[in-house]
Amino acid sequence: MSDKEALMKEKQELIQQMIEMQKQFIEHEHKHGISGKDYYYSKDGLLADYRQKYADMANRVVDLAHEINGQSSRYF
Repeated sequence: MSDKEALMKEKQELIQQMIEMQKQFIEHEHKHGISGKDYYYSKDGLLADYRQKYADMANRVVDLAHEINGQSSRYF
């Protein structure tokens, strides 16, 4: 597997994980509701680190896209 293929595979895996996280979040929201306080400050369950994990994954996807396309940074 080439470096580019490995990067593309990692990117696709992260995207799939993010989609699964979104599905879980929506299911939780429909069953239990989510207040702004819960979303931003929850230390329990699904929401404990959701925002940070999702943001980290999204940033990694952007970085991978730039690596795959030969750009060194997302900040031109």
